Amino acid sequence: MDKGALFTTTVLMSALPTMFMALYAKLPLALAPGMGLNAFFAYTVCLVMGYSWQFALTAVFLEGLVFLLLTVTNLREKIVDVLPASLKNAISAGIGLYIAFIGLKSAGVIVDNSATLVSLGDLTSGSALLSVIGVVITSVLLIKNVRGALLFGILLTTLIGLPMGVTKIEGVFSVPPSIDPIFLKFEWTHIFTKDMAIIVFTFLFVDLFDCIGTVIGVANRANLVKADGKIPRLKEIFMVDSISTAAGAAMGTSTVAVYVESAAGVNEGGRTGLTSMVTGVCFLLALFFAPLFLAIPAAATTPVLVLVGLMMMGSVRSIDFNNYSEAIPAFVCVLLMPLTYSISEGIVLGHLCYIFVNLLSGNFKKVTIGMYILAAFFLIKFIV
Repeated sequence: MDKGALFTTTVLMSALPTMFMALYAKLPLALAPGMGLNAFFAYTVCLVMGYSWQFALTAVFLEGLVFLLLTVTNLREKIVDVLPASLKNAISAGIGLYIAFIGLKSAGVIVDNSATLVSLGDLTSGSALLSVIGVVITSVLLIKNVRGALLFGILLTTLIGLPMGVTKIEGVFSVPPSIDPIFLKFEWTHIFTKDMAIIVFTFLFVDLFDCIGTVIGVANRANLVKADGKIPRLKEIFMVDSISTAAGAAMGTSTVAVYVESAAGVNEGGRTGLTSMVTGVCFLLALFFAPLFLAIPAAATTPVLVLVGLMMMGSVRSIDFNNYSEAIPAFVCVLLMPLTYSISEGIVLGHLCYIFVNLLSGNFKKVTIGMYILAAFFLIKFIV
């Protein structure tokens, strides 16, 4: 796919859906083409299975339409209601560990290890050292209650990276490339094949539970969840997500989704759609100042991800760890999000654990019909 066109589309499909969220759902949630699903798009569908990127875009478009159908029929809201309270609290904490792990990995603080899977990187130089400096600086700003501590932490860390050679500025202004090479490039010849059904199901499953997990986690952090456990304007959130996914495919990008870094805005006090609107406008500015924004190294954003992860861990206080029938599934959910590098897998395995542990312990009344239906859906996913 044309790299320049992809850049422009990525910015547009981050800015416009986020502004749509601001105006329609009026909540501090931002959207962008999702990490993870873009890897499935490129490596699995195109490289391993051998299909064209046009075929993959068609699958994403169909997934968006199915998502829209699930939203209109309120099925997505019902899925959220089915999840037990302990798992909802675990999801928020699990996402905290997950995004902290993403930050540490992107800066080289955590690296691959063939013997132990992961290990500590070299903290004496380069990106890893800069990220450690950034965590310390941003932590001090937070402790001192400096308004905008996370943003100032990014800027200061970026500046410190200049003499270290980590931050490299290669310009300020750029003209965005045309999206014509990837706009409306669908391929309809294989839509009734088994492979298409499996690919659409996979996109749908991961997007569905990544979105649910992110919304629950960010809503918990923002104290937006009502006393009865309901999340306000949930249907509107899902409507924006599903329409954006279908529109994103038409524009030439992989699945657009609510993303976990929305918690950064919430932690700075964002509670309304104004936060999303400002975020969307900033995305549009990035379209013309790409070299400047791209100069910010991963090490400068690592402190924000780590500290926001810390803040999201607070939800574990609502889990009754003396009740093992609630605590064990919750722990499985929290643990497996970072270890599987997937929000959806953590939710799936935590939910299945909840059902099996309680059934085998004789707690039959704790498992509802909706939980059984959801578990069957999860098992189908593993079989497929």
